[in-house]
Amino acid sequence: MSSVVARTNGEDGKHYPAPLSPHEDVVKDSTLFWDTLRRFHFVMGTKFMIPVIGGKELDLHVLYVEVTRRSGYEKVVAEKKWREVGSVFRFSATTTSASFVLRKHYFSLLFHYEQVHFFKARGPIYTPPPDAFSGNSPSWRPELAIVEYSPKPTNNGPESYVKDTSCLSGNGTIEGKFDCGYLVSVKLGSEVLRGVLYHPEHLVPPPSIPQHENAIVPFNRKPHRSGRRRRNKRRWDPNYPKPNRSGYNFFFAEKHYSLKSLYPNREREFTKMIGQSWNSLSPEERTVYQNIGLRDKERYKRELTEYKEKMKLRTPEAARP
Repeated sequence: MSSVVARTNGEDGKHYPAPLSPHEDVVKDSTLFWDTLRRFHFVMGTKFMIPVIGGKELDLHVLYVEVTRRSGYEKVVAEKKWREVGSVFRFSATTTSASFVLRKHYFSLLFHYEQVHFFKARGPIYTPPPDAFSGNSPSWRPELAIVEYSPKPTNNGPESYVKDTSCLSGNGTIEGKFDCGYLVSVKLGSEVLRGVLYHPEHLVPPPSIPQHENAIVPFNRKPHRSGRRRRNKRRWDPNYPKPNRSGYNFFFAEKHYSLKSLYPNREREFTKMIGQSWNSLSPEERTVYQNIGLRDKERYKRELTEYKEKMKLRTPEAARP
């Protein structure tokens, strides 16, 4: 644990606060966990909102317990155990990219909380570098992969391959990973082949893109709206409560996460796809999201009232000479 404490990068000159409660206590008591987590984000000056996955609020306490039980965020990422963590939640079959979403929410909501309460970190805030756990990181270990290669017949001459079209099997290594697939090397006999292994959904380009070689697809930027920009009635204050979202907004955010990982090159189509999914929900399924929106509205009203009370207390102090 001491190695984690020593690694700091001093993000924006901020420092970690003291732990609000021992790690063992927040693991045993979910009420204490939620209380300390909200207070922690308030002290850190970061926004806090309970995410929704599959129409249900994500239990961050269970997520924190499962990840720290596996030695923390970095260990789970390095050993690729997010699917194992996700199996505890028993998401519905329609929930896609659960591992990606869990990792994203954990990093934004629980990573710094983990550093303070689990690793007992002190001093400047530590955030992993962008290439952490990638092929360039010493802690990253390549995975073995079994790749099948099917040579296709060609018509380039009498010596063209036309007889044997059976698959060749060989052991390969995943050298790196990116959004659309993997960088791999495969050994077939005495020959080593290196290339890119794409996810199946990325093999076929979107139908809206012309299928022509060397084609240049024009990008039509939307014209900028003229006129004066509407000014915000309040000056930007990082402590101002985050506005509430409707049930559709929660549904939109959940589906957008899934679609972005599945179809990274089709973001223009997401709004239409999500709208169609919303219209196909049953009244009972739609009520789940609408209830979440109502709870978020109550949360906004409560936080806004608290914010205004704090501002009233600060106003006399600011008026003093």
